[in-house]
Formats: sequence, structure tokens, C-alpha cells
Amino acid sequence: MSFSPFVARHIGPQNQDVEKMLSELGVESLDELLSLSVPDSIRTHEELSIGRGISESDYLDKIRKIASKNRLLKTYIGMGYYNTHTPSVIVRNVLENPVWYTSYTPYQAEISQGRLEALLNFQTMVSELTSMEVANASLLDEASAVAEAMIMMFNTRSRDQVKTGVNVCVVDNAIWPQTRSVIETRALGLGIELEFVDFNEINYSGEKHFGAIFQYPNALGEINDYESLVTVIHQQEGKVAVASDLLSLTLLKPPGEWGADIVVGSTQRMGVPMAYGGPHAGYFATREEFKRFVPGRIIGVTRDVKGKRALRMALQTREQHIKREKATSNICTAQALLATMAGFYAVYHGPDGLKTKALRIHDLTTSLGLTLKKIGVSPLNKSWFDTLRFRLPDGVNCEKLRAVALQNGVNFLYRGVRDFGISLDETTTTPDIKKIVEIVATAIGVSTIEVEKRGSDVIPQSLKRSSEFMKQEVFHKYRSETEMMRYIKLLERKDISLAHSMISLGSCTMKLNAASEMFPITWPEFAGLHPFVPTEQAAGYHEMMNELRSDLAKVTGFADVSLQPNSGASGEYAGLMVIRAYHESKGEGHRNVALIPSSAHGTNPASAVMAGLKVIVVKCDENGNIDVADLKEKAKEHRNNLSCLMVTYPSTHGVFEASIKDVCKIIHDNGGQVYMDGANMNAQVGITNPGIIGADVCHLNLHKTFAIPHGGGGPGVGPIGVAKHLIEFLPGHPVIDNKRHGVMTISAAPWGSAGVLPITYGYIKMMGAEGLTYATKIAILNANYIAKKLEEDYNILYKGEKGYVAHELILECRNFKNSSGVTETDIAKRLIDYGFHAPTLSFPVSGTLMVEPTESESLAELDRFIEAMKAIRDEIKEIEKGETDKEDNLLKNSPHADYELTSDDWTHPYSRERAGFPLSWVRERKFWISVGRVDNAWGDRNLICTCDPVDAYQ
Repeated sequence: MSFSPFVARHIGPQNQDVEKMLSELGVESLDELLSLSVPDSIRTHEELSIGRGISESDYLDKIRKIASKNRLLKTYIGMGYYNTHTPSVIVRNVLENPVWYTSYTPYQAEISQGRLEALLNFQTMVSELTSMEVANASLLDEASAVAEAMIMMFNTRSRDQVKTGVNVCVVDNAIWPQTRSVIETRALGLGIELEFVDFNEINYSGEKHFGAIFQYPNALGEINDYESLVTVIHQQEGKVAVASDLLSLTLLKPPGEWGADIVVGSTQRMGVPMAYGGPHAGYFATREEFKRFVPGRIIGVTRDVKGKRALRMALQTREQHIKREKATSNICTAQALLATMAGFYAVYHGPDGLKTKALRIHDLTTSLGLTLKKIGVSPLNKSWFDTLRFRLPDGVNCEKLRAVALQNGVNFLYRGVRDFGISLDETTTTPDIKKIVEIVATAIGVSTIEVEKRGSDVIPQSLKRSSEFMKQEVFHKYRSETEMMRYIKLLERKDISLAHSMISLGSCTMKLNAASEMFPITWPEFAGLHPFVPTEQAAGYHEMMNELRSDLAKVTGFADVSLQPNSGASGEYAGLMVIRAYHESKGEGHRNVALIPSSAHGTNPASAVMAGLKVIVVKCDENGNIDVADLKEKAKEHRNNLSCLMVTYPSTHGVFEASIKDVCKIIHDNGGQVYMDGANMNAQVGITNPGIIGADVCHLNLHKTFAIPHGGGGPGVGPIGVAKHLIEFLPGHPVIDNKRHGVMTISAAPWGSAGVLPITYGYIKMMGAEGLTYATKIAILNANYIAKKLEEDYNILYKGEKGYVAHELILECRNFKNSSGVTETDIAKRLIDYGFHAPTLSFPVSGTLMVEPTESESLAELDRFIEAMKAIRDEIKEIEKGETDKEDNLLKNSPHADYELTSDDWTHPYSRERAGFPLSWVRERKFWISVGRVDNAWGDRNLICTCDPVDAYQ
């Protein structure tokens, strides 16, 4: 094989290591290993037609040329997206720092204290600005956050409303069009009806409506007083959700103070680049009484076993994907990295800094409005924060204004023949205002004038903010860059990531996120583009995305790909909605049954419920495979209403099921479609694909198989590939034509989280066809090597027909509880003392650990992990033999925090050496943790999810 030099950088085991590992497995070659682990019936023996990989330097030259085709104009479009100054200290130390971008979702709280604190700062910022009691961390974007608010209001209807079938949500017409389209899509599967009406014409009735949605300031820039209407809605058992601009709330009376039940929106303008639409962190805030209905994650304060303050994911057992078909949301991925950036932005600027920015934006907007009014173009809105709407004089149309604006390198928002809008942001300057005035004056044929100074206040007195916010110490301590840098580094030292050691999470594919793949995302040509600029200004983006869609289609064996879904769960939902639309097009909209194996990812049944499907669970046999007889019986039973099968391949148990083609045929024979969950695509690329297997649609986790980093729990990207007959049903967009005719919209931006797509594009271009295929082979080799080395100490729960696993494996740990009292959680926590993040805990089988090494881990790192697992097994044996106390032992007391290891008070029957440095190589690699094992139960009983001073809750 002739690989690009990059392949050797991405792949962990070198040639001599591969030979050694194959010998350990008793096979002659990688191809022989594949023949033993992958059914021949699904193998492809044709090379991927995506070309040879290129070097890192060649790729950087290539992507630089592509980036240069994007035109960065001064853009005043607004619509929920605004240019912002991302502080360099945050770019360099967070966005470009692998400790922050390669860490995983903070399920293991003890090694996630840094990012948990950063996310708690984010939640606190949101709670304070909205004046709500509880906030999450975080959602995918503003539009999906509004959709989640709508669903939460629907799910919390009164008993009488549920009994009488109240199902209408009234929505103010003046919301963003992308938000409207997303909530229309989300309402389809849930039986929710939407009634769009102008705010001042709303006639609310509790016998018909369950809630209302407003935007504040609204999409026309107007600041409305909703308080009296909110009172009417509450009197009729309704609830109110408000989409609000956080920065404006430094000046405006927050929704929490005038009665809103839920406040949602985007934190993009808090220092997060527009990036042609994402990724950005959506926010969701609500009242204390609704805390157990909040979608996504809430970071909460608790304590560790010694009573020390600690942080963890609160209400963890109700995270939506754990609820499966009983879920009220399918949220899994958040936007943790972007939420972290927004939180640090708030910490760096503090309340005074944010308010100063908001005042400056508002003053410039007012000056612009006054000046344009003097030349004959008056604002249509009477009040505003940062957005003005205008109507051009008779005889002048938007096309003329557009032409003059483009000649001057400016984008405005154009609506209809004569209406246009201008939204300002923190990057706008007084010279910019002068330029805008000159452009408008030229277009309407009048002389320009000097910019007016700020005049009378246009914010209604009753809607001015009088309450203080963000009084917590963290928002006042870090004003200098030196102090901010040290604070970021202080938190960084509390987090384990791929910068420290292997993260062996099964089904999560924590592979290398190469620096060369990451570089372009911070370049202005990619980071600075507004998602609604004319597409010709984004020519580079579209060249890259068209190539990426083509490559992903070839990888999956499908006809086309949509890049819009901005998480894996969003991809699942999008795929199911495509299937729904397909059935409806054939006059079979009654098909509403989804067959889902009992082993499926929890987001599968949750997504099915969101799409309006009835979930029927299919049994798995004792080997973890789909029970084909049970599938056949249920497919036949529901053939008249069968919509689809949701299947993961290789299976969630880490095995290539030989029956998969038969499984797909059974579904097709009964009128259904096959949806494939692409979570395990890292075992397919180049050796098989969903098209060959027989699937009709598949989502891809670009944050798994295709090298986008996990970012502490997001960004995720979940594009979907579809067979030819489903192309016309892919997601469309109401604002910018994304060349789709689909009736649904999945995310706020036309191409989802476009800003991180250069990462996957770079991965594919540098790996090339042979490199991608080789990566799959090594991923399977690494998993089988670990399985072989650990099978005597831990039974490998599931294997394929010939005794081999796919790219991941499940370690049996349930028997230890009877023999020693040790649980899988104890093993996970003890691994922290060895410097490792635990494998996936108790999924898909309770009491087990699922391991996925990926192709990026070296033989030396695999061996260290194996040695650690063997050493832990020996520690369990000591308990089993009675040599160690069943309660006061290395596992039950793990992980051992720094304060305990360095304390003069040591009372355990084992040494500090064994506790903190159990193997010789741990000493030089020691990852010190700041808290001991967290007390989840205490945290759930005492839910605190803002960073108030400690004495506020002790």
C-alpha cells in the first residue's frame, strides 16, 4: 500500500507493532483478521473512489485556497447571528487547546472538574441574564431550543388540558423564519398544532392553547411589553416561552421578571464566531418547578465522599437518552466547547463589560436610526436594541440598495421590494455607521450627512433593566489577560483528555483530532461568515461542502448526503423524518411503527418518539444479536403500519452480525425502511457500507468516525446519507436555498455546524481511500488485541461467529459484585488512579465496561491500558481471597484525590504508593484529581446549578 505521510501520523501502531499484534491473535494478516470478524456477504472489495491521501502541507495549501474563495463583507444581517470579538486568550487557550477540545462528556465527574466549572459559569451567566432559576449546558442552537421549549410546555400541560386534548401553541409571527420552520417540523410528529399570529392580535384561550412563544426583542427589532398577556395566559393554565438575545438583557427587563416560564436562545454573540451557522451553544432556562423536565444536561454542585465541594452532571439518571422511548427529548450531544467559550467570555468581561458592549451597540443603532431618518429613511420600529427595519422611499427598491451596498463591501437584510434591515454588533464602529449612511444616501439619491449623536432613549421605561446580575465573584476576578489565562489553566489541570491518555469509550470513538485538521476552523474566512450571506460569498464553503457530501456518499454507498443535522441525535431524527415524508408521499402516512432492538442506543427510541413513531422492541439473543425470528414475527404483525427498523451496525455489542442482510430484507418485504445508526461507522469505512448492507438512510457521527473532536460533550455533527428514492425528502431551509425541496428543517442554519466541517474534510483528504480503509482495519485489530489480552481476566461478553469482535468489546464485570463487592463503577473510578478515563459504563449491558480503542492509539498505550486493567483485576482478587478489607480497599476508596494522598492523616490498610502510583509508569504520568468520588445522591437531593458562593448553600 502507498499511504499519504499523514496516515502514519494518524494511525497509532506502526508496521512492526501490527505484526506483533497479529501474531498475538494467531492470524497472518489484517485481511485474514477481517475475514474472521466481518461477514463476507457484506464485504466490498472495491477501493473507495475518493482519491489518494495528501500530505499535511499539501492539505493546508489546498484548504487555504478554498478559504480564499469566501468573501468577508461587513455584514449587518442579524437574524440571530452577529459578528463578535472572540478574546485571543480564549481562542488560544480554549478553542485551540486539545485539553479542552478532546475531552469527553463529563460523565466521570472526578476527572472533569475543570470543564464542569466552566459549564457552571455558563449556566450561571444564563440564569442571571434571563432572571430564571435553572439553566442547562447547553442545546444545539436557538431554533432547536425554541422547539424544546414548545415540547416542554406541551408535556407539562395540566391534567384537564391533557384530558380535553388541548394541543395548540400560539406563536408570535415576529420570530426568526428559521425558528418557525424548525418548530413546524418538530410539531409534526407530536400532534402539536401551531397558530401563528401578530402579538397584538393574540386571543388566548386555555381551552384551545397550552402555551405561547414570543421573541424579545422580536424579529423586527421591536421591544414589546408582554407582561399583561403573560398574566392572561397564566390565568388559563398556559405557559410562556421566550426566545431572547442575551446581550440585550443587560439593558432590558429580563423575561424572568415579567413572567416567562422558559427563556431560550443562542449564546453565539458571547464570543463565539458565526462560522457560517455553527456550532454555537443554545441556552435553555426555566423555573425551579420545571427542573426535572429540562432537556439536556444540567451541571450541579455536590460534594465528594469527604464532604469537599464538587461538581457533576445533575439529575444524571434522567438524561433523556437514558429514558429511551419514555423520553420527552432525544438530546444527547450538547455544545459544551462553545458553551465553555461563552462562559469564559462572560467571566472575562463581567457584568460591567457586557453592559458596556450592549450600551455601545444600542447607542450606535440609535445614532444610525436618527441619521437615516434625517435623509428620508425612517425606522419602521418604534423601539429597538440593535436592529432597525426600514422602507425605502417610492421609486427606490432593494435591488438598487443591494447593488450599492455590494459595491461598498456591505450586506444588509433585504425583505420584499422595498424593506430592508440593519443589525449592529460589538464589532461595529462609528466609521461603519458613516459608511452605512453613505450607502443608503447614494441608493436613494440624496446627499450624505454627518452621523447624529445618540438622541432620546427608545427603550420603554417599563422595559429597562433595573436589577443587578452576575454578582458572583467569578465574574469580577479575571480582568487582566494574565489572570484570565491562569484561571483557564487552573481549570484545565482538573480535566483529563486525549492530551493525557487513551479514552477507551465504547461507541464514542475518541480518536486523534489532528492539528492540521483543526487549523482552518479559526481562520477568518471560515469563522467570520454569516450563514445568510448570498451563497456566492461562500464559494469556498460550498466547494468544500460539495466535495465532502460526495465523499461521504461514497463512504456510505448512498446517493446523497445532507449536512444539516448538527448532532448525532439530530441526524437520527432527521433520518426518521425523511422516512416519514417518503411514506406520506406514497399515501402511506399511517406507517408509524419503528422496530428497535433492545440493544439499541437510547437515542434511537427517543428519536423515534420525537418523530411520532410507536416503538416496538425487538429481542436480542444470548449472544447479543438481533433475534431474527422475533424480528420476522413483529415485522409481519405490523406490516400494514411498519415504518422502519432502527439498527446499529456493527451491533451495539461490538459484533458484525451475519444476519444483517436478512434483517434488512425482512423490513423491506414488509413495506418498511431501514434506518442505520452510524455510531459504529468506524468499523465500516472502506470494508463495507450501509448501502451494501441494505439500509435506506444512515446518520454519521462526524465527531466519532470522522475526526471532529468531542469538545467535552459537543460540538457534534450528524449528517445523513440516503438512498436515491429518499433524496427529495432531505431537509430544506426557509432563508437560504440549500438546494433541497424537503418540507422540513432540522437546524437553524442551512448547512448545520458548517464551521467544523473543514475538520472532516481534512481528515478524508489527508487519509485518502487507502488510509481510511487501513484505519478501519487497525481499529478492528486494536479491539481484538485488547480482547485477547484481557479475556482471561475479564470475560469478553460478546464475540462474532468466529470468535472475534468488531472495533469494540464488552468486558464482563457483573460477577465481581458477588465475589468481592466490587462493581463496574469501582473499576471505572480506580482507573482514574492509573491515569485513564473509564470505558463506557454499564452500556449496552448493565454491570459491564465497553471498550473502543480506535485506530489512533499506539501499541504502547494499549499495553499500558491492558496492564492497568490486569492490575485492577489483581486488586479484586485480593478482596476475593480475603487479603483486603471488603469496604476499606483500593477500589472502594477510588479515585484518590490529591488532598488525601498528600494528607498527614492516612488511615487506610494499604499504602499511599499503591493508592496513587499503582504501577511504575504512573509516577511520570500522574493525573492529579482535586476531588474524591462524588456523591451523586447528595447532589440530587440538594440541586444547586449556579456558582453562588459556597456559604449560600452550606
